[in-house]
Amino acid sequence: MIGFTPDDVFSGFSVDDIDAARTFYRETLGLDVRDNEMGFLELQLPAGGAVLVYSKPNHEPASFTILNFSVPDVDAAVDELNAKGVTTKIYSDDEFPSDAKGIVRGNGPDIAWFRDPAGNVLAVLAAV
Repeated sequence: MIGFTPDDVFSGFSVDDIDAARTFYRETLGLDVRDNEMGFLELQLPAGGAVLVYSKPNHEPASFTILNFSVPDVDAAVDELNAKGVTTKIYSDDEFPSDAKGIVRGNGPDIAWFRDPAGNVLAVLAAV
């Protein structure tokens, strides 16, 4: 019996504008972004693997964190994102008490959330 034996595993999420996503993930976040033969994007992850990004006409932003970026220095990452026009304080202090940069500290790893152009939630967090 062969059973459930996957050859590969990958994740995916939708956006409403594939060109805006390509620009954001490639130029703003500096990821290796590849176009595939189906017109989708593939985000090549630094530690291996990939995430599929596909256009969906009736896209609704994910209300949860779809990608977490582990970084050695959350403050430096937030400063760089802010300098590129990315807002990292997206939640009220009632939801997630944070500093002026939007960094939540002292309850697990330091973390700051932000959104991609499609409204999906992403995060940078301290490498553990």
